Amino acid sequence: MTNTVAAANAEISRCVAASSRPIFDEPTIATQTPLVIRPYRLFSQRFPLLSLSLLERNSISSSRLRSMPNDSDASGGLTYKDAGVDIDAGSELVRRIAKMAPGIGGFGGLYPLGDSFLVAGTDGVGTKLKLAFETGIHETIGIDLVAMSVNDIVTSGAKPLFFLDYFATSHLDVDLAEKVIKGIVDGCQQSDCALLGGETAEMPDFYAKGEYDLSGFAVGIVKKDSVIDGKNIVAGDVLIGLPSSGVHSNGFSLVRRVLARSGLSLKDQLPGAAVTLGEALMAPTVIYVKQVLDIIGKGGVKGIAHITGGGFTDNIPRVFPEGLGAVIYKDSWNVPAVFKWIQQAGKIEDAEMSRTFNMGIGMVLVMSKEASQRILEDANGAYTAYRIGEVVNGEGVSYHWQKCSFDIYSRL
Repeated sequence: MTNTVAAANAEISRCVAASSRPIFDEPTIATQTPLVIRPYRLFSQRFPLLSLSLLERNSISSSRLRSMPNDSDASGGLTYKDAGVDIDAGSELVRRIAKMAPGIGGFGGLYPLGDSFLVAGTDGVGTKLKLAFETGIHETIGIDLVAMSVNDIVTSGAKPLFFLDYFATSHLDVDLAEKVIKGIVDGCQQSDCALLGGETAEMPDFYAKGEYDLSGFAVGIVKKDSVIDGKNIVAGDVLIGLPSSGVHSNGFSLVRRVLARSGLSLKDQLPGAAVTLGEALMAPTVIYVKQVLDIIGKGGVKGIAHITGGGFTDNIPRVFPEGLGAVIYKDSWNVPAVFKWIQQAGKIEDAEMSRTFNMGIGMVLVMSKEASQRILEDANGAYTAYRIGEVVNGEGVSYHWQKCSFDIYSRL
């Protein structure tokens, strides 16, 4: 519930965006008992599901709990280890959740509705909010919020329909909230979904002065016979990477530790770039919805992985059938300067970077060689994409340098 009259009035105005969206022409009607399938977001790479079966591993969403270590590794480099977190207890809780809700989905949860599935996702933006407070950049954090949910549900091939948000603060600053919500509106426009409304909660003494928290969820729809589920992926299929804008909305607890160690401030220039650290780190998450749906429409997409918490190492295998893994060619795209700075300033090992950050690739699509060539060649200047690797027999993700020239398709 909304706690003040002012907040209630703000809520009414926030629903205006929904009125501009046409009603779905031919709504499907459920003909079976609904099965609620909910993706759990609480346990990510800090709770690796190493002992779970493939079904359980693919069922539990593993993309987003942000944590960071209190200590560095033996070499003095920072890691993303879990300080004070009992991994065994976390894994046990995930197993128990799987027993209670065995139909849990992957990146998004699927709900049957006639000949379609509703696909839902929920998320926040983590400790990137801390940098928003420090930089005063609040206009784009709402884009991050929308992106984290709609990018998840589009991995199933679903088109987002609507989004709702939750904005909580100790005392409502209307001007600040308006900036945040404007970003949410922008994110919904970028993903072509309606902002139906949300919740504004004033919670005195719960948050620090000037701070707030965000969460949201999106719902999309896909025909049952068009779901992208990865079941047809085979060895030899190609991995196509879509570039990120930077760190997006994951790994910021580690980023903040690196920043403190570096001695630089958010106002200092990012080494190797013409922007400040604050500007580079606050770059909004890319919303891939229109781009991915366009690629899906060209045919041949077998699986899609949203590269969030867990990086390549944890997220790409989530879309593979049992017995398959991936080889990533490290020289097949240009790693943005912000990741080079993070690694150097934090003395972070390659493996740790690859399982924590997106490293410049925010979405990975799996398709046959023939389909990948056709899709890349037919991009018509709409986007930049890279052929970053291939599917192989085995499990896990390995990283190789490619000696020969690897095709890079730039569509600017």
